[in-house]
Amino acid sequence: QVRLVESGGGVVQAGGSLRLSCEIFGRTDSSAPMGWFQKAPGKAHMFVAAITWKDHRTYYTNSVKGRFTVSRDNAKNTIFLQMNNLKSEDTGTYYCAATINSGDRWIPLDGWGQGTQVTVSS
Repeated sequence: QVRLVESGGGVVQAGGSLRLSCEIFGRTDSSAPMGWFQKAPGKAHMFVAAITWKDHRTYYTNSVKGRFTVSRDNAKNTIFLQMNNLKSEDTGTYYCAATINSGDRWIPLDGWGQGTQVTVSS
């Protein structure tokens, strides 16, 4: 059974930075990209970024391009999300999950972990 443990969230002022981590336990199939999803209050989970296992190809939603960077450490089975120049609309709980792209949507394949809370104050 796959277990995902997110960490690194916190409270920052607008313009600040955070680095999120997601440790992945129990995954033997590394064919699917790993993604980050944001759940803002009152909204559904929204795709933020993804990275492939083999060639580290990255994908971002438009609103975070140039501000966020997704990366991974395959040896540690961990992915990261470097968040710079944070904005109030980045506030939410962030989750990681294996994901696949279907047209213009990224679909999570794992159940949600506990997530990590990011709060950006203006």
